[in-house]
Amino acid sequence: MKALGIILAGGNNSKMQELSNKRAIAAMPIGGSYRCIDFALSNMSNSHIQKVAVLTQYNARSLNEHLSSSKWWDFGRKQGGLYVFNPTVTSDNAWWYRGTADAMYRNIDFLKRSHEPYVIIAAGDCVYKMDYNRILEYHIEKKADITIVCKDMPVGEDVSRFGVVRMNEDSRIVEFEEKPMVAQSNTISAGIYIIRRRQLIEMLERCAEENRHDFVTDILIRYKNMKRIYGYKMEEYWSNIATVESYYRTNMDFLRPEVRKYFSNEPKIYSKVDDLPPAKYNVGSEVHNSLISSGCIINSKVENSILFKKAFVGKNCVIKNSIILNDVYIGDNTHIENCIVESRDTLRANTYFSGGDGIKVVYEHNERYVI
Repeated sequence: MKALGIILAGGNNSKMQELSNKRAIAAMPIGGSYRCIDFALSNMSNSHIQKVAVLTQYNARSLNEHLSSSKWWDFGRKQGGLYVFNPTVTSDNAWWYRGTADAMYRNIDFLKRSHEPYVIIAAGDCVYKMDYNRILEYHIEKKADITIVCKDMPVGEDVSRFGVVRMNEDSRIVEFEEKPMVAQSNTISAGIYIIRRRQLIEMLERCAEENRHDFVTDILIRYKNMKRIYGYKMEEYWSNIATVESYYRTNMDFLRPEVRKYFSNEPKIYSKVDDLPPAKYNVGSEVHNSLISSGCIINSKVENSILFKKAFVGKNCVIKNSIILNDVYIGDNTHIENCIVESRDTLRANTYFSGGDGIKVVYEHNERYVI
C-alpha cells in the first residue's frame, strides 16, 4: 500500500480512574485476549501497510513490552517494519510531547525519510476493524487534502468527549468542534485520518513555528475552511474505550456472539500470544455466557463476565457482570458484581464488591503472599 501508518498511543485520561494508573489506555486488555492497540496494528497489517510508527508516552512500560516483538502483527520485515517512538531529551528539546501534533513533529525525520505518498494516522484507544485501502481510494477520488473517518452515534449517546463534525451533501466537513458542551450533531470523528505525507510535514513544521501542539485543534479545526477536508462514514462496529463506562461496555460487547464472530472472522485481529495452559474448570465451577482466558483456574460460579489471563477464582464465589483483569487472585466466598477488578489484585476471602447501578473499579493493595 502506498501509505505509512502512525498510531497515537501516548495519551492519558482521568476518566479511566485507577485503570490508567499503571498502563497507557492503548494497552488496556480487551475481549479476553487482546490489547486495545492490537486493533489499529492489525488493521494496518491487514491493509498491507508495511511501515508503522507507534508514538507512546504515558505509562509506556506495559505497552512497550507488548510491542517488543513485531512478528505478531507481521511487521518483522527487512523493508518497513514497526517503529516505537518514546519522547527523548535532545540537545534542542527537553520537553515531553505537548500534544499529538508535537509528538509527530518530534519524530518528523521518520516522515521525511519515508517515501510513501500518504500517511494514515489512527488513535490507539479504539476497537474496530477497517480496510484503510477503501478510505485511501475515497480520499483520492474526492481529491481531498485530509479525510476524516466519521461515525454516526446512536441518538441520546453522550458525544461531548469526541470531536463532533457536520458535513454537507458532498461529505465535505463544514463544521468541526472538539469536545463541545452542547453538540449540534451526532456524527463524531473516529480518530482516523488520511493526509498526504508532504502536506503533513508542512503543517507540522508550521505548527511548531507558531508554538501549537494539537493535531485536531491546531490543524483539522484551524484549516477546515482553507483545506479540502472530507468525512468518510463508517457503518461497522467502532468503540472508544477512554472512560470506565465505555471500557466496560466494549468488553461486554464481546459476550455477544455476533461481535465475537465479527472480530474472529477474516481479516483477523492479532495479538501477542503468551505460552499459557488452557483454562481449568474444577469441581464446583459453573460458567454461563462468559469469556475465560488461558491460565485461569475456576472453582465457582461465573456469569456474564470476562476473565483475562491467569485469574484464580476460589470456592463458593459469585462473579457476575464483571471484568477480571490479568493475574487476579479471588479468595473463597467472594461476591463480585458490576465491577472491573484491576490486574494483579488479591481479593481476600469473604469480601463483597458491587457497583450497584454503575461500574465499580476494584483496586486493592493486599499482599498475596504473607509470611
